Amino acid sequence: MQRYSIHGQTASEISASVERAIASGEIAPGTRLPTVRALAGDLGLSPTTIAAAFRDLRVRGLIAGDGRHGTAVLPRPPLITRAPVAIPAGVRNLALGNPDPVFIPDLSRVLARLGPIRRIYGDRQIDGHLAALAAAMFAACEIPAEHLAVVSGACDGVERALAAWLRAGDVIALEDPGYPNIADLAHALGLRIRPMRVDERGPVPDELERALRGGAAAIVITPRAQNPTGAALDAERAGELRRILVRYPETLLIEDDHAGPIAGAPALSLAGLDRPRWAVVRSVSKSLGPDLRVAVMAGDETTIGRIAGRQRLGPGWVSTILQRLVAELLRDADTLTLVSAAERAYSERRRALIDALARRGIGAMGRSGMNVWIPVAEEGATAQALVGAGWGVAPGERYRIATSPAIRVTIAALAPYEAEDFADAMAATLKTGSRTHPA
Repeated sequence: MQRYSIHGQTASEISASVERAIASGEIAPGTRLPTVRALAGDLGLSPTTIAAAFRDLRVRGLIAGDGRHGTAVLPRPPLITRAPVAIPAGVRNLALGNPDPVFIPDLSRVLARLGPIRRIYGDRQIDGHLAALAAAMFAACEIPAEHLAVVSGACDGVERALAAWLRAGDVIALEDPGYPNIADLAHALGLRIRPMRVDERGPVPDELERALRGGAAAIVITPRAQNPTGAALDAERAGELRRILVRYPETLLIEDDHAGPIAGAPALSLAGLDRPRWAVVRSVSKSLGPDLRVAVMAGDETTIGRIAGRQRLGPGWVSTILQRLVAELLRDADTLTLVSAAERAYSERRRALIDALARRGIGAMGRSGMNVWIPVAEEGATAQALVGAGWGVAPGERYRIATSPAIRVTIAALAPYEAEDFADAMAATLKTGSRTHPA
């Protein structure tokens, strides 16, 4: 039953009414809106006026059409809305996707070594210290680094690369399941999403081929530590995908290497000089801490030039203090030791959970990164049952487009001995309700 009101006499008044209702929580994410004709009848206006209002909301990433099922508010519209329901107190939270704080370096120790930084307008956008380190880092992975940019995190880099080439209505191929923020960005940019199924080695080649043949103007791939599945490219899969991509040279390729050195898998890239449109973005948020909103990007000259040019019209540059701090951390022996320890710990914890689940007959994915993806039949029921057992996990609905239900478990701070306890709770949950386990 509809429990909200939409009002106004013009398209702008109607779209503003819907926006206010979404922001206040009166209209919840996922809510299906009235059809154009039904709302036109309710308000005594022409369908053309309602269609214009819906078009404005769609272009701004607040709603999306779903064929004959009508129009619905997106799961995470780009508005400040009420916070989602938190994991209850006393429940172990394995849902957030955060790194273990133990492995985040103490910034105060390194800040004292930075020395004077006096940035003025007109200075170069990328700090020379960070540029040299980034170029060496990319070169070690055989990624061309002649053109570099610094952005405010991996998602910022992906968004800027997409905005450099795509326009509303273009098709973008995204991993399925995949990181929901990227899908939200695509919706906010007015892009049409074509899903690519992911297995433990990354995008399935046939799925990539289908997306490109269907007119995808861009693809976003996570080469390792894929969120939520932990998928990681291997040499064979990377070769298969390259052979497909070479037939579509004008498609923009974006690689989101958000985990970097703590991924627990080698950095294999599909990008290179043979592509006219590409970008690889590598963030430090997982390895050095989420508060360091810094990521380095390599790409072709035009893409990086457009990103840098657009930055000049907005923020201008990422703080030189942050850039210099990241550069200092990347040269600091104690920090590098900590990062290596994090990579080993995450790999051990990931393997411990997958093995514990396997001993109980429960399959899971997680070749790299900080998350394990566990297929289930009913993710909401499974998550709710696990909360009752003291474990908070993320239902997979937010990560999926067309793939099967699952839950995501963040292992970053899950000690190996705790993996046995969680696996016991998972097995008990599946045994209690057979509907929560896939046939």
